[in-house]
Amino acid sequence: MAAAKSRPAKNGDSKPVILELDKISKRFGPVIANEDVSLTLRRGDVVALLGENGAGKTTLMNVLFGHYVCEEGEVRVASENGKMVQLTPGSPQASIDAGIGMVHQHFTLAENLTGFENIILGVEPLFGLANKRREARKKIEDLMESSGLGVDLDIRVSSLTVGEKQRVEILKALFGDTRVLVLDEPTAVLTPQESEGLFETVAKLAAGGLAVIFISHKLHEVLAASHRIVVLRGGKFVGELITADSDKRRIAELMVGHEVPGSKRERIGAGDIVLKFNRANVDGIDDRRSLHDADFEVREKEIVGIAGVTGNGQAALAALISGLVEPDSGTVEFQGKTVTKFTPKIFMNSGIGRIPEDRHHDGVVGSMNVSENLAIENLDDDRFSNNGMLRFAGFRKYAENVIDAYDVRCSGPDAEARLLSGGNMQKLILARVLDTEPKLILANQPTRGLDVGALTEVHKRLLAARERGAGVVLISEDLDELFALADRVVVIHSGNLEDAGEIENLDRASVGLMMAGHSTEAQAS
Repeated sequence: MAAAKSRPAKNGDSKPVILELDKISKRFGPVIANEDVSLTLRRGDVVALLGENGAGKTTLMNVLFGHYVCEEGEVRVASENGKMVQLTPGSPQASIDAGIGMVHQHFTLAENLTGFENIILGVEPLFGLANKRREARKKIEDLMESSGLGVDLDIRVSSLTVGEKQRVEILKALFGDTRVLVLDEPTAVLTPQESEGLFETVAKLAAGGLAVIFISHKLHEVLAASHRIVVLRGGKFVGELITADSDKRRIAELMVGHEVPGSKRERIGAGDIVLKFNRANVDGIDDRRSLHDADFEVREKEIVGIAGVTGNGQAALAALISGLVEPDSGTVEFQGKTVTKFTPKIFMNSGIGRIPEDRHHDGVVGSMNVSENLAIENLDDDRFSNNGMLRFAGFRKYAENVIDAYDVRCSGPDAEARLLSGGNMQKLILARVLDTEPKLILANQPTRGLDVGALTEVHKRLLAARERGAGVVLISEDLDELFALADRVVVIHSGNLEDAGEIENLDRASVGLMMAGHSTEAQAS
């Protein structure tokens, strides 16, 4: 990303205040989510809101948008005459009427409606008077021209690209005369080029007076796109930085409270082929669940990064590597032998470990405790069973060791998995997979939504597994992660795999273009 080009012009204190969060405190029973948090926003401000998982960022934004009512503090917005007035607590409609718009990480669009219909939904009647619809369309077209958020309004949302869907989401927020725009992880499913375009749009909107708050775990985006950085830790405000005077190390230290050592990939020679696809096809009902004529291999002591925008066949690839599906044609080889039986149990027993994409749905059983989740995929182990009888004492002893070794922060082996933070849940899954020393590891979006401290721990563990001799398939939408860990990159688009080559010969721009469907041959020409 071109930081110098994307960052908005520096904003001083002369602009009028548009929003005040004053000493906000929010509790959920005994848990303090926000404690005495204050934030002031001026016209044209672009503020990055950062913090570890569970730091209280989303809670604070939900208080702002009226989803939650805080126990203490006030939210105030500027009226037409510039006077600050308190926002009605717990009323999303009051927030919308005050000019506050929120774009969530996961899109909330009606896929069967057009972009135009989605934007006016809830504001104007879908089948109202023709002149009203013309006025609405004219307003949207003016917004697109002023913001640079171009999109075909008459195509069904289901046919739009991910980047186009996000533009519709932002236009929907701006259609309500938004003065403060909140973006939650806005680039989670965008290519690098789409991300750069988004932040250029943010800079343009800010120059026109819109105030923006965005939440992101990607520090290069924070440095490229914001004026100020506000950091929460443990629900409390711990500091504010001027972006121009900051760097990744300083931001990370403020987020976690101590220096965060980075993980460095050392070049080592790859070993024998551990996994190989020969023209493997998975005939899903759409490209999200399909794989087309895939030729693909992974070697020992090698991390192969799979780059792609969500919904381009990663699910089919992961399911095939996990034994959840078998190829409709073509073959899969593991350690030189053609696989004939495809079940998760057979694959795990053969030495294939899986870190699933959705840790809540596929990674843990939330109602089970930590010790049960650690043992659940390896119940044949003598530590956990004897002649078909489960050994719960063995569960507990093993869990105690793992909690210490992997720094899983919980109340102990009996803690319910659903109560763990995202980072600690991921550590639990890592421990369960890596402790068996698998020959092949599928790491599917292993750091999605994790803060910098948890992310660093995951990276360290994957690099250690590679050094031990494992082959790793790393599926990630985060190019920073792929460039930090992968030895080679394979790009997936519409169910097709294309080998981009060794990481030392690649740059983000070319990989980003491949993620958008431009082949290496097309780029060369």
